[in-house]
Amino acid sequence: MRAADVSSDITEVLVTEEEIRAKLDEIAARVAEDYADEDLLLVGVLKGAIMVMADFSRALKKHVTMDWMAVSSYGAGTKSSGVVQIRKDLDTDILGKHVLIVEDIIDSGLTLSWLLENFAARGAASVEVFALLRKPEAAKVEVHCRYVGFDIPTEFVVGYGLDYAEKYRNLRDVAVLAPHVYS
Repeated sequence: MRAADVSSDITEVLVTEEEIRAKLDEIAARVAEDYADEDLLLVGVLKGAIMVMADFSRALKKHVTMDWMAVSSYGAGTKSSGVVQIRKDLDTDILGKHVLIVEDIIDSGLTLSWLLENFAARGAASVEVFALLRKPEAAKVEVHCRYVGFDIPTEFVVGYGLDYAEKYRNLRDVAVLAPHVYS
């Protein structure tokens, strides 16, 4: 689905499908080099990271294992509540493993900060983060993110896995959702 199909629901395309693909290839090359001698576990954060995880893992020129975790701090709203709930835990024991958390977006940083602490407590050998998108002005806590695709403004965005009320995830671009949709 292209942004034009929902043109009345979005105000602006921030990152195009082509820009996303190029950035994923660039970061995948860096990750493959950085972890050349290490086994790497990619942990995708459901549901938003599904597109990033799929395309990023295919761009990696390295064997990796993958697992998924579902956590929530949003509910049905547009702002993070800061209270993290595990909805689906990892199937993999991460003790002694090198973990790369694959995120669609870092907004307040509260959920990611919690995940980093949780994974460290589980005894991971290392835990790093790849976020396709980051909203620097929205940060409530400082979170070290080793790999960042794009810094974007604090607008409410949808597409490429990002949703509003479970809609718009299938947009190929990342776009700003028009306020009339959620107000």
